[in-house]
Amino acid sequence: MPDSLSEQLQSDMQCEGLLECFHGLKPLDRECFSVLVESGEPMTIDAVAEEVDRERSTAYRSVQRLLQTGFITKEQINYDQGGYYHVYSPTDPEKITSEMQRMLNDWYAKMGQLIQEFEEKYDQTESPQATS
Repeated sequence: MPDSLSEQLQSDMQCEGLLECFHGLKPLDRECFSVLVESGEPMTIDAVAEEVDRERSTAYRSVQRLLQTGFITKEQINYDQGGYYHVYSPTDPEKITSEMQRMLNDWYAKMGQLIQEFEEKYDQTESPQATS
């Protein structure tokens, strides 16, 4: 990922790169998310791990990051004889994009404030000689 904003604007980013850009997700997280989306039905950690060809614990950590960011949801399925397991599904894309838009708006407002502070701090129109 490019370091500066100007490099980011010039880079050839794809929409899936937003997962990394907005939430700091890793390529494996993006891969797990794609597997869940393409599946079309809820999946267990074991099924996700098999699809991405990783150990269960590695897939679990990735799925946990996706849960924390709200990109996927978790549902508990109960066995008739007792016990349970979890399945994971992607969150509605409209909800995800709405949250990313909110984050972008917050970031834009923060950057605007910092730019204004920079201008006030380094404005040269009022030199010390002019006020004497």
